[in-house]
Amino acid sequence: MEFDKQRKRSTILDYGNVIAHDLLPFFGEDTPVENITTADVDAFKDYLLGRVSHRTTQKILVILHGVMARAKRKAWVTANPCEDAEKVTVKRSEDFNVLTVEQVHAVARHAASPALKAMFLTAAFTGLRMGELLALRWRHVDFANRILHVQRNYVEGVEDTPKSHRRRSVPLSDQAVVALDALSRREEFTGPDDLLFGNQVGDHEDDGLVRDAFYDALDAAGLAQLRAGDEPIVFHDLRHTMGTLCAAKGIDLRKIQAWMGHADIQTTMRYLHYVPAHDDAARLTAAFTADSVHPDVHRTWF
Repeated sequence: MEFDKQRKRSTILDYGNVIAHDLLPFFGEDTPVENITTADVDAFKDYLLGRVSHRTTQKILVILHGVMARAKRKAWVTANPCEDAEKVTVKRSEDFNVLTVEQVHAVARHAASPALKAMFLTAAFTGLRMGELLALRWRHVDFANRILHVQRNYVEGVEDTPKSHRRRSVPLSDQAVVALDALSRREEFTGPDDLLFGNQVGDHEDDGLVRDAFYDALDAAGLAQLRAGDEPIVFHDLRHTMGTLCAAKGIDLRKIQAWMGHADIQTTMRYLHYVPAHDDAARLTAAFTADSVHPDVHRTWF
């Protein structure tokens, strides 16, 4: 499947984990696929909803649908039982957390190491995903032209091309340049093939440890309240911070889309409500002012 469908290795690993941890335990390893009914799929959905989120349930059911669709194409079953099963809908949340520039620097100051400090700043001021940050090597940093080349992604122990196989280049702001320049002056791991944000022995850092370090830095910076509530801040919100700050300064959404590597402009549109419209209130006021009505407009009184 990896070669037939050109799936990323991390995606194949994810499929394997779902099959091993969810599908086989529920349906049974020895159960023939032709014995799985729509009622079984509905029961599986109810089972999942009692244990995981709606989004995770939807993801697992999509994988099951794909398995049964393949079985139908291979003539192992005459019908796909998932087609008539109840669907799980997930409303896409437009809510995310955004740090101010001052808060980003405060969190960075409380990072546990220089590498983590630079990583937090780079995440917020370039919008790179966690896996893209973990795969960055010094050859990807062009200080002369102030460009960061995003060519690799590290997810679940596998380094591959970025999400959707989209390589891109991101301009480096002064804030990002200063952070990376400081990191480049460390005593080791500064060669072209060395990782920027590797662990103590220069290998890929564990993303879970990075997230924990980010939350610790939030607490130390006096921002622990951002971890409370229904939508607690997560590391990925540093990426949202970049998109929001750019939109708030009126940067064209198409540019933000390219820098962040969004395949669909609709994803970037989440930041649209941050685009400034300083004179909209004045325009609206003028529209409702009697003197602003054009003299040729016929006035009808009720």
